[in-house]
Amino acid sequence: MEYTFFDFLTLIGSLGLFLYGMKVMSEGLQKVAGDRLRSILTAMTTNRVTGVLTGVLITALIQSSSATTVMVVSFVNAGLLSLTQSITVIMGANVGTTVTAWIISIFGFKVNISLFALPLIGLSIPFIFSGSSKRRSWGEFIIGFAFLFMGLDFLKNSVPDLQSNPEILSFLREYTNMGFFSVLLFLLIGTIVTIIVQSSSATMAITLIMCSKGWISFDIAAAMVLGENIGTTITANLAALSGNVSAKRAAFAHFMFNIFGVCWVLLLFYPFTRFISFLVHEMTGGSPTDLMNLISHQSPEVVNKISAENISNLTSGEAALRSQFLAAQVTVSYALSLFHTVFNIINVLIMVWFVKLYVYIVTRVITVKHSDDEEFQLKFISGGLLSTSELSLLQVKKEIAVYAERTQRMLGMVKDLVHEKEGSEAYSKIYSRIEKYEKISDRMELEIANYLNSVADGRLSYEGKLQVSAMLTMTSEIESIGDSCFHLARTLLRKQESKATFTDEIVQDVDTMLRLVSEAIENMIIILNKNDATDADFNKAYNKEMEINNYRNQLRTQNIENINSKKYEYQSGTHFMDIISECEKLGDYVINVIEAVKEKRGIKN
Repeated sequence: MEYTFFDFLTLIGSLGLFLYGMKVMSEGLQKVAGDRLRSILTAMTTNRVTGVLTGVLITALIQSSSATTVMVVSFVNAGLLSLTQSITVIMGANVGTTVTAWIISIFGFKVNISLFALPLIGLSIPFIFSGSSKRRSWGEFIIGFAFLFMGLDFLKNSVPDLQSNPEILSFLREYTNMGFFSVLLFLLIGTIVTIIVQSSSATMAITLIMCSKGWISFDIAAAMVLGENIGTTITANLAALSGNVSAKRAAFAHFMFNIFGVCWVLLLFYPFTRFISFLVHEMTGGSPTDLMNLISHQSPEVVNKISAENISNLTSGEAALRSQFLAAQVTVSYALSLFHTVFNIINVLIMVWFVKLYVYIVTRVITVKHSDDEEFQLKFISGGLLSTSELSLLQVKKEIAVYAERTQRMLGMVKDLVHEKEGSEAYSKIYSRIEKYEKISDRMELEIANYLNSVADGRLSYEGKLQVSAMLTMTSEIESIGDSCFHLARTLLRKQESKATFTDEIVQDVDTMLRLVSEAIENMIIILNKNDATDADFNKAYNKEMEINNYRNQLRTQNIENINSKKYEYQSGTHFMDIISECEKLGDYVINVIEAVKEKRGIKN
């Protein structure tokens, strides 16, 4: 029992190393080319063909359709991709993920790549400890690649020895010889395993190993591959749970696309698998059924002997049998990879013409309950699954711009409050709304900051961490702008309670100052929304800040003169200057945001 449990832990550990290797390799490459991946996704989706090709390219690069789909869902959530664009990219991701199966088929079974794993790790060490963040990322990519194949090799060697255990073998055979019901059963198994390990590539590796060892036939393995295509959609749907309506629609479209694809293949399952067998026979001269036929004619002892690593004690007949066995293994792995690829390519070629229909269906199924449902929550980032750390920063950038727009609306409410009749119901409503917005502002700062800290805890490049620091500064300063707006409202309320009055001249001066501050915030929002703000944009912000400061100084001097000449009461002058001083502080917070944007731009350059 102890040995069995240890064996099980070894199997889980092998799978863990495989998944960790894929994660490190994927993240390393994303850190090297994060901005380029972002540009490809946002620029190369002008039509359905380029969208599909983009999905293929990104997934082939980062070796994970789950990472691509989560990335796409987060971009839809951030308003960077439309629903139509996202569906085409997701379609391409399904084709791109087949590259993993081919790598395993070509290298995993033909060449013992685990022999090169340790030298690859040795090669990565100078990169890992390099001073350059880009070289460190390349080192992570190489070491992740080595871990991936070490995990695959351990996985092959740590699976239970079914050939020498007739009870387990008969148990498997009992469920593989029930015709089409077996196909449906193993489709379900493939789905469940993929949901558990959260990686269709890992399940594909397990399926290839099971098939190459002769545990299951090619047809049953093909059914598991179909199940993996359904199971892999769960990752994007989990990521979309806390996203907005558009994100949920993109994830649901991914699920629908894969379900429809599996349905048409099931209707043509046996003709389709025979077609794949024909293609493999034309390519290699072998058949996917050769391995099962070879195993069925040999005793478990002989199969164990010819499939073992140690071949020194094989007879000439057993050596010839081993050659046949290895060739049959390669053939069946090619057949499975080809099935996976052809299925996904045909599926995309069919479904790409129905993108508008997908959009229509998902918008009908997932509807917006109220137009202001998401008015008071984060629009572009959520507390759910993070997309890749480097790409998450783009979502935060969009959210910070929205945060700034909320404070601009607060300032607009303050302007309304200045001209509203004191003591009226409308006055109370405006003040209550400002108070509510201030609480929302505090919550937004906390949520954005927590999200940024979560991103910083991920595998982030050095430049990425500096950008996180700059974004935290922006968030904090925008929250201070919100606080200033609330302080302005409270000053106006105190002025009402003290029965002080403002002359027309004071109201005009307050309006002028609020206009200057509003223009400063508007310019700040333009800079926040721009991908690459120019020096002219920054100079405009500095000029506006100087204008606010000069106007404050002018009003301060003028206020003393007006009080001395009895133009208005001292208390009115005090409330007036409190408003002007708060506006000047607000201008300082705007400049602090601008400085942080400038710092972030310097990091990127």
